[in-house]
Amino acid sequence: MSSSDRYAIAVDLGTTTIAASLVDLQGGVRLAVCGSLNPQREFGADVVSRLEAALSSPKNLRRQSLLASRELERLFYELAGRAGISVGAVEKIAIAGNPAMTHLLLGLDVRTLAFPPYRPPVTSGRTLRTGELGWETDVEAFLFPLPGGFVGGDTVAFLFGVDDAGRTLPKEGPRLLLDLGTNGELALAAGEAVYATSAAAGPAFEGGNLACGMAALPGAIAGVKMTDDRLLLTTVGGGTPTGVCGSGVLETVALLLEAGVLDHTGRLRDPGEIPSNLANRLQQVGGEAVFVLYHDAQRLVYLGQNDIRQVQLAKGAVRAGVEVLCQRSGVHLDAVREVILTGSFGAELRAETLKNVGIFTEKMVDIARFVRDGALAGVEKSLCVPGGFAAVERLAGAMRVIPLSGTPAFEHHFLAQMNFPK
Repeated sequence: MSSSDRYAIAVDLGTTTIAASLVDLQGGVRLAVCGSLNPQREFGADVVSRLEAALSSPKNLRRQSLLASRELERLFYELAGRAGISVGAVEKIAIAGNPAMTHLLLGLDVRTLAFPPYRPPVTSGRTLRTGELGWETDVEAFLFPLPGGFVGGDTVAFLFGVDDAGRTLPKEGPRLLLDLGTNGELALAAGEAVYATSAAAGPAFEGGNLACGMAALPGAIAGVKMTDDRLLLTTVGGGTPTGVCGSGVLETVALLLEAGVLDHTGRLRDPGEIPSNLANRLQQVGGEAVFVLYHDAQRLVYLGQNDIRQVQLAKGAVRAGVEVLCQRSGVHLDAVREVILTGSFGAELRAETLKNVGIFTEKMVDIARFVRDGALAGVEKSLCVPGGFAAVERLAGAMRVIPLSGTPAFEHHFLAQMNFPK
């Protein structure tokens, strides 16, 4: 390491998972990346549970702040170690998270997020020192701006990162951006305006709150295919399956629909209704119908009827959010010229899979592309380009946040999108 070497750390502080990377500020190159589960999960898998816990006692709020801060500091040291640099060589850190995760990290009052009007008290970006978070290493930290109550810095980072031409806002036509996580952040960029919202999808897309669900960690089933009535499973890391993550869940549901194991209402059919060998994988576990993905002497990995209902709720919320954004922006869904997808699924999701479960339309399949680490890449870009933080602030200021909770339009579309396509 020469005296001119300059480094920074980017963080995507997610509800379920945290992703962090070390970048070379001179060349804009990612040198190392790591991630972990958000330790705040001891207070619940979703944002609402954690907000309720924080409101129930100051001790819970302090605990959640401490958990997040310590984990970020641990990732900071892990990245430096992986890259073989001293922590003193890191100049700054930038963190993007949804409003709840950002407030909990800072130990701020979350009442205005948990109750109407569901807005953060401060929407602009914030610069502080990591020493203020209790870290031993004291460097400058920039926290991304929070445009609305459930549209946060991670959405801003995703938008900023995919703007390849370096503009503040896209100009070439309507683009739909989907970050399918616990909150399901959605944005529709049209002309000079960016309409954004957040659909409470729940953690199913990231393998959360499912009987055998898990984050995209080694052992998670991330890919599911069928050849001659035989299942072909792909796991993260290539080892023995221990659970199923987001991409595996969606591919399983799409496969079951195509094979007639699952009907369009989301019901797992009885074995006698299924003419293929897949009928042998249908069992009862604790009185619930399940489809077995993998079993050995130690474990049983399956997708149950209740899990499928969670996927239906998630996909219905996301698709309803898309419909509301189109309605409010005056942009017909067929007029969208590009769809960009990201999320912590475990594998790159095929657009055809998203069509088969009812998130994408037929046209969206042809114009969709998948971006890995969408929010994290945007945070890295903000660190490396001149005036990055100022550009991020301008982008956040131009976003029009559309609330969904309790709106008749969302409820109408949500009910209409609950079933899977026939």
